[in-house]
Amino acid sequence: MFENLTERLESAFKQIKGEGRITELNIAATVKDIRRALIDADVNYKIAKEFTDTIKEKAMGLKVLTAVSPGQLMVKIVKDELAGLMGGTESELNAKGNPAVILIAGLQGSGKTTFSGKLASYLKTKKGFSPLLVAADVYRPAAIEQLKVLGGQINVDVYSDPENKNVVQIALDAIKEAKSKNKNVVIIDTAGRLAVDEAMMTEVANIKAAVNPQEILFVVDSMTGQDAVNTAKAFNERLDFSGVVLTKLDGDTRGGAALSIKYTVNKPIKFVSSGEKLDTLDVFYPERMAQRILGMGDITTLVEKAQAQFNEAEALKLEKKIRKNQFDFEDFKQQLQQIKKMGNIKDLLGMIPGVGKAMKDIDISDDSFKGIEAIINSMTPYERANPDVIDQSRRKRLAGGSGKDINEINAFLKQFEQMKQMMKTMNKMPMGGRMGMNMGKK
Repeated sequence: MFENLTERLESAFKQIKGEGRITELNIAATVKDIRRALIDADVNYKIAKEFTDTIKEKAMGLKVLTAVSPGQLMVKIVKDELAGLMGGTESELNAKGNPAVILIAGLQGSGKTTFSGKLASYLKTKKGFSPLLVAADVYRPAAIEQLKVLGGQINVDVYSDPENKNVVQIALDAIKEAKSKNKNVVIIDTAGRLAVDEAMMTEVANIKAAVNPQEILFVVDSMTGQDAVNTAKAFNERLDFSGVVLTKLDGDTRGGAALSIKYTVNKPIKFVSSGEKLDTLDVFYPERMAQRILGMGDITTLVEKAQAQFNEAEALKLEKKIRKNQFDFEDFKQQLQQIKKMGNIKDLLGMIPGVGKAMKDIDISDDSFKGIEAIINSMTPYERANPDVIDQSRRKRLAGGSGKDINEINAFLKQFEQMKQMMKTMNKMPMGGRMGMNMGKK
């Protein structure tokens, strides 16, 4: 995400990083380039100018002018200001109530229904809630069915009343249903339109007045840039929503929406979403997003994603096997499957400082591991547990079974052996490999 903006900002910093000392002249040039980068990222000119004026004012302070590494200090100033522009700190979701009611609003096509499913999954699996999804979009064909499919995938009940067109009554009946079934959070998916209109606004406002929700989340397609900000303003004036959700961050996102919405409506971005998978929902952390925009990576989020998939008992078991040089293909396959559960592979790599830029023009599919898995799946249980027994005849059989060339089999086995040796060496170090293993411990 934000690849072009990251590239432009890095280019702006280059001229100042090479300077022995910072002057008013080179600060002005850098700030001008930053402003252009923000405007090209579809940030409103007024916001971009105010943002860069603040940076210039702080950069002209004596601390920057006399700093040992003025270029690095300049980057820190920009990072802090970017985080502040996006809200400063993360914003908690208010899910307290009996039941708590969360109203989802936004234009048609923004990803409201998919987000509703993701939010239900998040609240159920990560927060221990018992959610009820409510299909209150009675206009869009198959909207109710879509929500039921999503609910079925995460084993969450969906309330609907296809015969009733009164969405306020549907919402009220759903809350009664939630109370009778001991559901402690109700997520109401409302109808959208292709553009802001009075009928849509009135309908959502009527639901709000009737159910008095703890949260009203405005869902917006981040790829629409400045249009997203204008739409947010219109919705906020009518609904006074409590938070923003940015969807489709895996698309061609320039960054304008993420950088401008908080400033425009003074409401926090609470979640960011990418892809169709129901586990691709993340709490929005302004500081972490600022780091990613500046190409600094996001190790904290990467570790958290790892922690969600690995547990201490498994990590210790694996560490013991590595120490005894018993790490086998079954272990390797399990590790691949856990990594895949963490999310989009290219996005994960982008969280490692310096790697995101290197991977910019490389297409990494989530299917990247399929070839390796095919080779491992072609092995017998004995071969998986005893990598050393795989001789030339077995390699030929694996090539035929996996649809791979014999050279690919040889290369994979060689890489696996090198990885085993590296893991064993790291585990002999005082801190070494245990850092990797302990990353997943809770």
